[in-house]
Amino acid sequence: KDLSNKLASMYKVHDQQCIVLFGFHTAFGGGRSQGFGLIYDNLEKMKKFEPKYRQKRKGIDVKKAGLGRRAKKDAKNRMKKVRGKDKTKAKSGGK
Repeated sequence: KDLSNKLASMYKVHDQQCIVLFGFHTAFGGGRSQGFGLIYDNLEKMKKFEPKYRQKRKGIDVKKAGLGRRAKKDAKNRMKKVRGKDKTKAKSGGK
């Protein structure tokens, strides 16, 4: 937070969420750190180019679609046990 505030004032950035900081390493003995930062023009550009894990870390919504791995496997195995129109019932979860 402090570093992004400092960078925002240095580079005259209007939106704090457009600044992404990562990859910090402290120097031996402390007192100094090195890292990497990116400043985007706007939030849409950031969402387009920034990897999903860094967006999640920043606190921006990243929607994960679909079922989990186990749920997909269970649905597939339920469908293998039935024939015809019952497959759609089995896929949705009801028997």
